[in-house]
Amino acid sequence: MTDEHLDGGEAVLAACRSLGVDVVFASSGSEWAPVWEALARQDRDGTTGPRYVDLLHETLAVAMATGYGLVTRRPQLVLVHAVPGLLQGACGIHGALLAGVPMVVASSESTGYGDGRGQDPGSQWYRNLSIVGGPQAVANPWTKWSTQVGDVSTLYSSVVRAAEIAARPTAGPVYLNIPVEVLLDEWTPSALVGRAIPEAGQRVSTVGDLEQAARRLLAAERPVIVTESAGRHADGFEALLELAETLAVPVIEPQAAVCANFPRTNPLHRGGDTAAAVADADLVVLLCCRAPWYPPSDRPVAADVLVIDDVPHRPYVDYQVLGADQYLEGDIGPTLRALTGAVRAAGVDEQKVAARRAELTVPRRNATTPRQPGEHWIDPGDVVDCLRELLDPDAAVVDETITHARIVQQRLQADRPGRYSYVQGGLGQGIGVALGVKMADPGREVALVIGDGAMLYNPIVQSLSAARTLDLPILIVVFNNRQYRSMKLNHLRFYPDGVAVREDDFRGVDLDGQPELAKVAESLGVLGLSLTEPEELKAGLAQALASVRNGVSALVDVRVTR
Repeated sequence: MTDEHLDGGEAVLAACRSLGVDVVFASSGSEWAPVWEALARQDRDGTTGPRYVDLLHETLAVAMATGYGLVTRRPQLVLVHAVPGLLQGACGIHGALLAGVPMVVASSESTGYGDGRGQDPGSQWYRNLSIVGGPQAVANPWTKWSTQVGDVSTLYSSVVRAAEIAARPTAGPVYLNIPVEVLLDEWTPSALVGRAIPEAGQRVSTVGDLEQAARRLLAAERPVIVTESAGRHADGFEALLELAETLAVPVIEPQAAVCANFPRTNPLHRGGDTAAAVADADLVVLLCCRAPWYPPSDRPVAADVLVIDDVPHRPYVDYQVLGADQYLEGDIGPTLRALTGAVRAAGVDEQKVAARRAELTVPRRNATTPRQPGEHWIDPGDVVDCLRELLDPDAAVVDETITHARIVQQRLQADRPGRYSYVQGGLGQGIGVALGVKMADPGREVALVIGDGAMLYNPIVQSLSAARTLDLPILIVVFNNRQYRSMKLNHLRFYPDGVAVREDDFRGVDLDGQPELAKVAESLGVLGLSLTEPEELKAGLAQALASVRNGVSALVDVRVTR
């Protein structure tokens, strides 16, 4: 094939240009030679097009696309290899589904196995790489939508359509099986190729629905707003702040909150205890909440429930109980703005609002656990306090802790959009998500807080190598208690007086055999520090941040008390 003959690789790249995809995240597979050839042609000809980022692990590729998508809110393209690559990236793809990140994940299959027309795809597809039902069947349970491209003539439009489906509520990953024969087949662009693809239109509830919701809010004596992910929507953080301030409605960010949704420094922020907050409420506003009650039957009986969400019932959630009395459905920022307008138009009782505001005070910060005599490790709350003091006020903090997540949320005191984001899905994606956030916003300081157990699930070598080669300096702070603490806590919850407790004989907990993480980091060109004494904490974190600000990532392994 010569340069005059375009193939399916060029169709994929043309779709990226039409969609405005500026980065292709890839973990290399032999089927993508046509895309590589198209990229070489793009560079030779000086054609505008996406940047190609070749990464050393599928989880890393997907996680970086997730972080990038959380910042840009645009569809991403991720290329992996056949079914093995798809399975390697599955945990990250499921995490992107939960996080609502639009992306097109593509891998390949053979349809002719060497007997078909056109170029020989290679014998590996016949011997080792094929799977019954095709990879789209494998991807179906943990993607928003999955299918196979049948012919090169439909490849361009299939990629475009997949990205548009991925971007619609609820946004999430879709999967395309692009057979290797389709990629290698000759492609003739149609007249429609090259036109820009518009963004999705905005959706807001009807005037009648908005007025009904406004009446509920105005009539309520003790309303409360509970939100998990409003801040991940464009203008969601600011629009929620305006609505809450207009009526002096307290806001709860439960433990399930996955991002900064409302300023924790605002007196209206009432912490994370949903049960206590709704116990006396007469109106509960569930704003972007997938699972507000636990157990699901624990919906408050005396309160009305107003649900505001782009898609209240998530198709990927197996069981979901909201208990709504009314729904407002639409894009979050515009819907909240419209609701605030309807509230003001109906007439705000300023005396009631002033009285409600006067009752609210800033919640007291949780006290640190007293250190026991002879204890030399560092309190995790002190670590977060120190980070809050030292980090740039606009820094993005990505969280992949488990037992320390509540401490991080409470003590970080996130007060602006993008300040805090929790990694969703299975463990092992944190470094990649943080790198993706940094790639999307290079001027922003990025820190990852992570437990030692979660750290060991990450592709550490591949991720730290990417940080260096892609010039993406980030700070990684490991909360290291040398155990899978959450495993032990669950064992204790189920068997508080069991044999394991009496004999001090626990399974699935011990991480004493882990490598010295700081030394691993140093071997990969990253500053590595190990901190064990409280007196070392501030100076150590300051040294690490200085390194990051000078362009070299830093990993700080902090031995914590719990």
